[in-house]
Amino acid sequence: MNLPQFAHFDARRRFLREFACGFGGMALSGLLDAAESPNPLAPKPSHFPGKAKSVIFLFMEGGPSQMDLFDPKPALAKHDGKPLPAEFTKDLKLAFTKPNAAALASPRQFQPCGQSGVVISDYLPHLREVADDLCVVRSMHTEAVNHHPGQLMLFGGSIQGGRPTSGAWVTYGLGSESKNLPGFVVLSSGSGTSGGASNFSSGFLPSTYQGTIFRSAGDAILYLSNPEGVSRNAQRAGLDVLKELNEEHLAKHGDPEIAARIQSYELAFRMQMSAPELLDFSGESQETLEMYGLNDEKTKQFGTNCLLARRLVERGVRYVLLMDASWDTHTNLNKKLQDKCLQTDRGSAALIKDLKRRGLLDSTLVAWGGEFGRTPICEIRNTRDPENAGRDHHPSGYSMWLAGGGIRGGVTYGETDELGFTITRDKVHIHDLQATMLHCLGLDHLKLTFRHLGRDYRLTDVGGNVIKGLLA
Repeated sequence: MNLPQFAHFDARRRFLREFACGFGGMALSGLLDAAESPNPLAPKPSHFPGKAKSVIFLFMEGGPSQMDLFDPKPALAKHDGKPLPAEFTKDLKLAFTKPNAAALASPRQFQPCGQSGVVISDYLPHLREVADDLCVVRSMHTEAVNHHPGQLMLFGGSIQGGRPTSGAWVTYGLGSESKNLPGFVVLSSGSGTSGGASNFSSGFLPSTYQGTIFRSAGDAILYLSNPEGVSRNAQRAGLDVLKELNEEHLAKHGDPEIAARIQSYELAFRMQMSAPELLDFSGESQETLEMYGLNDEKTKQFGTNCLLARRLVERGVRYVLLMDASWDTHTNLNKKLQDKCLQTDRGSAALIKDLKRRGLLDSTLVAWGGEFGRTPICEIRNTRDPENAGRDHHPSGYSMWLAGGGIRGGVTYGETDELGFTITRDKVHIHDLQATMLHCLGLDHLKLTFRHLGRDYRLTDVGGNVIKGLLA
């Protein structure tokens, strides 16, 4: 291209750009308004009055064994150590175990708890104390038989990646009541999750709505503190210049991610003051710290996250996801499950008690569970020692529990057959769970949509019903 040709091309490009900015001003007005608004996560009206204002999801990654915790199957004892008749196992979808594997009875002791009589295992003594606040769902089911697809389904409503997750959908639909903290916060314990960041992704929603990882010690967010020698005034001046440049870029290109970037810088600046205060437990009573298990190394990590979750919703954060890893018990079930329960039972129960005594449980929806459950038959890897026995993945009838925020307490919902293979009453699909949780927040899952690639998407995809039997 010679110089005259380039000059003609450049003049034409400038004309189109300037003409488009004027002619397309109306199309960009919403984006510009969003950029100028103090907070794109400002509270938004719900579809109808909801009882819950916030969500705390206690995600037990790997799949807790329902028949060792919430759904006792004494009939397994007569088959223990022997293959089951084919009619029980012919339709099983198993990740690793063959259907002719031996039955594995649970040695756990169960008892009805509280006034409601909700049945809970001896591995969860603290949770037994709040049984009357729990709604235990024994009839959960999903299509996913492996971890990552199961986690995508649980949080994104599809085994395909790239979808927005429930925390992103909730903050997209309702915004947040906190100006100085993210609307969607992620806390983790244990050693990693299969789904990782896909459990709190914003997918094709603007990145404003993705989860922000907080740490429970040191800086809540890495690199949140200013480098040595950079004052707060100098940082503010730099952010003001950067904001002007980004707003100019937004006006030219209309990319909503630029607006999200502007707001993320502003939020990070405000968090430098609020995040350290969040991690300062000096105002908490010694009784509270002990209740959460912060004085015991085995319970401290998860208990700290549970206490942080309470403090986050207290400060207006809309959705808190606690990811606790390593519930995948293919081997050495009894020991591994005991360890996980020991680490998490105290904090989970303390969270319910603490929210309740502070008047926050009615407005906070708490959910506990994994991406699927475990099989009634055993899996033994690399040894014939029965003490090494574990359970395979089981998506066809497992347990979760809910509490607070519009959920009926002291309820056991749904039923599986006498051996725990299939659901016999009141099935609850993952999409039903999602629809019901959104309903508690005042959101109609059919109306909470986002247009992407030519169609309207929603968390519940093309299914889901609100389960009225779970509602208070």
